[in-house]
Amino acid sequence: MARLDEHLPVDHRLSSVYRVGAGLMGLVLLAFGILGLINKIGFFDTGGATVAGLNTNGTLSILSICVGLLLFTGMVIGGNFASTLNMVLGVAFILSGFINLALLDTDYNFLAFHLQNVLFSFVVGLMLMMFGMYGRVSGGLPHDNPYWQARHPEQAAQELRHSRRQSMPIARS
Repeated sequence: MARLDEHLPVDHRLSSVYRVGAGLMGLVLLAFGILGLINKIGFFDTGGATVAGLNTNGTLSILSICVGLLLFTGMVIGGNFASTLNMVLGVAFILSGFINLALLDTDYNFLAFHLQNVLFSFVVGLMLMMFGMYGRVSGGLPHDNPYWQARHPEQAAQELRHSRRQSMPIARS
């Protein structure tokens, strides 16, 4: 049985997908966080300050910067780390969207979320999950995919033997 943390070669083509996903989402979150801090909004201010159409406060800005830097770290490391990080943070963003949706009109909404923030959280979560699961989770993975090979080691070995036999030159006497 294949685990999500199975080793991929560093130069595998899927690694670039994981890196790009982590980098793009990290850039968006970092920019949002920095713009929020530049506006000098209070840390727990729920007064409705906006950045790029999203409500924010100092706490949400700092949190966005931290998660953006974490995603940049995943981009630099790449490989399975970036993929797993994208999936985990994607799930965290989806959960955050649901939790903050429940807290919208309460005194516990200390991140100053409004509906557009909830929708943004859902979109970022889905994007991160898509980037993280790309090439790892599917019913139709190609047989040269390392995750397919890890899940079907006997069939992969058989196909490898078959392809080697096909590529051997025919000896003529």
